[in-house]
Amino acid sequence: MKVHLHQIPQGSTLLIEGEEDASFLGLEEADAKALSPVRYALDVGLSEGGLFATGWLEVEVELRCVACLETFPTKVRIDPFALQKELDGRELVDLTEEIREDIHLALPSYPRCDAEGERACPASFPRASATESSGAVAWDALDKLKNKD
Repeated sequence: MKVHLHQIPQGSTLLIEGEEDASFLGLEEADAKALSPVRYALDVGLSEGGLFATGWLEVEVELRCVACLETFPTKVRIDPFALQKELDGRELVDLTEEIREDIHLALPSYPRCDAEGERACPASFPRASATESSGAVAWDALDKLKNKD
């Protein structure tokens, strides 16, 4: 996403909103796939030799559950999104790398298909019952292992 500095009103901000093709995200690195374009609404302005942008970003992605290994759709929304970028004399400023980085950082490290509570993960793992979690059963098993002289 590129912003032309001459479009920004002097002493004010410029609202830019729309959609960009999500291919620039490189989600394959995170074992993910974009299901929608990147949607955004950003207020862009100039201050003391820099460009700032605030607003939100959103993209729908397909992730792989770390428990059941099935893919599932989810929405990644960064709200609020904010960045400050030093100007290097160019009239056209590219925000692509900063947007890409923030979306990658917003992806879960260990995605679970049941994280949002909308579905149950088909991978079931045994859970300790209330009596087992108290540790009494574990101590009973250890008592049986006592050495006899």
